[in-house]
Amino acid sequence: MNPRVSRSSALASKATGFPIAKIAAKLALGYHLDEIPNDITRLTPASFEPTIDYVVVKVPRWAFEKFPRADRTLTTQMKSVGEVMAIGRTFKEAFFKAVRSLELGRSGRLFGQVPDAVERARGLTVDEDEDDESLHRALAVPTHRRMWAVFRAIERGWSLDDLRDITRIDPWFLAQFAGIVDLMREASGAGLDKLPTALLRRLKRAGSG
Repeated sequence: MNPRVSRSSALASKATGFPIAKIAAKLALGYHLDEIPNDITRLTPASFEPTIDYVVVKVPRWAFEKFPRADRTLTTQMKSVGEVMAIGRTFKEAFFKAVRSLELGRSGRLFGQVPDAVERARGLTVDEDEDDESLHRALAVPTHRRMWAVFRAIERGWSLDDLRDITRIDPWFLAQFAGIVDLMREASGAGLDKLPTALLRRLKRAGSG
């Protein structure tokens, strides 16, 4: 086992409550996993995988607005300046919490984005008259803003099969994003001032409130 503890290791420890650094240190000293007690259960050894009843979402934080000449295409090269972690009862809830935690201002809104002169100059928003060809390019090239392009495509009625072929994103996640879009459409149709109790509960469980 590699005893090096990276930033992601600390996040995984927070997400699961499993002390990765402590276990790694004991393994380096010669202990075996079945000899180290689990600090959480105190009944099972550390060789048992942590069991959680919640969902954890991790989203990288980029600062390309500070480096306007930098290549924003995402590859195996480290380009993020940090990350956020969110915990929720469902993926939708944790995802919404993570997006809000990025603190992107209006450019972080997944729906109803209003182009702003400063944000447009920084490449944080898109023009209202974006055509399908431009949207296809935004989907095909992995950048720090592709997630927002996925939601725009779903709002326009693009099929999940097409999105999967273009982005190579797992269909499960695309289905979750489509569910978020459907929920937002339902809320918009009902009106924010007279939301049914059942719909309001679903919105809260999805983390949109």
